[in-house]
Amino acid sequence: MIPNIRPWESLRFKMLYLFALSALASSLTVVFLSLIALAAYHTDIPFISNLLDLARSQLGIPISFTLAGLLFTIIYFFVFSRSTIHYLMEISQGIERIAGGNFDFRLPIRREDELGALADNINRMTAQLKLSIEEERRAERTKAELVTNVSHDLRTPLTSIVGYLGLINDDRYQDEVELRQYVQIAHHKSMHLKSMIDDLFEFTRTSGGMKLRPSPINLAELMGQLAGQFRLQFEQAGMECQLILPDHPLVIHADGDKLVRVFENLIVNAIQYGKSGRRIEITTWSTNGQAVVEIANYGETLPASIIPLLFQRFYRGEQSRSRNTGGSGLGLAIAKNIVELHQGTISAASDDGRTSFEVKLPLAI
Repeated sequence: MIPNIRPWESLRFKMLYLFALSALASSLTVVFLSLIALAAYHTDIPFISNLLDLARSQLGIPISFTLAGLLFTIIYFFVFSRSTIHYLMEISQGIERIAGGNFDFRLPIRREDELGALADNINRMTAQLKLSIEEERRAERTKAELVTNVSHDLRTPLTSIVGYLGLINDDRYQDEVELRQYVQIAHHKSMHLKSMIDDLFEFTRTSGGMKLRPSPINLAELMGQLAGQFRLQFEQAGMECQLILPDHPLVIHADGDKLVRVFENLIVNAIQYGKSGRRIEITTWSTNGQAVVEIANYGETLPASIIPLLFQRFYRGEQSRSRNTGGSGLGLAIAKNIVELHQGTISAASDDGRTSFEVKLPLAI
């Protein structure tokens, strides 16, 4: 970036300086040539004498000197300003390359005047334009991927619903027991479809920067209440919940309903994927002005390669595990959006059979 240009470094000052220098050089040249012509005239050189007599009789001495001075001024001005003219042509050619779509091209900054500032501004504008185009292309790819994934994920349960309802409509069942079985399957698939649509709607809302309704919340108390609400699910899964809470409140400013969605999702994931470990740990503490919640389960260790992908939309890890649990692949993406809306962070780790999710939120001041 070009710093503030001092007046004597400006292009206008330089042009005035070049014009004055050209006028001075022109005057000296005219004087020098006049002395030579005068000496030649007195030595009675025929060609020069005739030329001087013609100029004096047709134009007059003052006009002849003036025209000669203007001619030499123009010549000297073009000579002295050739670097500026060349730089202008270089900038013009560079703009043509950028206009042709070469957004990686950068204009050289050779001066610290208005032309240098112009080149620098064009470079920064080109970089910003390239970034905007890349973001637009990335958004288009994201939109295309979203449509593809949504179409695929919604088509599967919808196909089952249409299929079983078709069997019922065509009376292709043996007895009432089989009919009720078809109805139950269609109902189950319908509820799964509704859940996926709800997740998609929630993901779209949180991705667009939805408005929060923050209020003071004791995070330690909230986690204790959630653990109590999931007691039946823990018992049904044959799992033990180990709750480790501080003996003092951890107050944050947050939207309670949205945070409940985050931690419910993490606890449900821990139950679904950690049944073999028979234990879930929910721990809260504070550090460096942040409240931290860790939800960990024990079981199969996740490969390190998929850890960074867990919070991407529609990512569900192993396909076999996805089919068993029936997730939409949006839960962790929604959780990440909600946590980031609260100026917090969420991360995952998996090692030695222990998989944990850690949420950090700023403490209330």
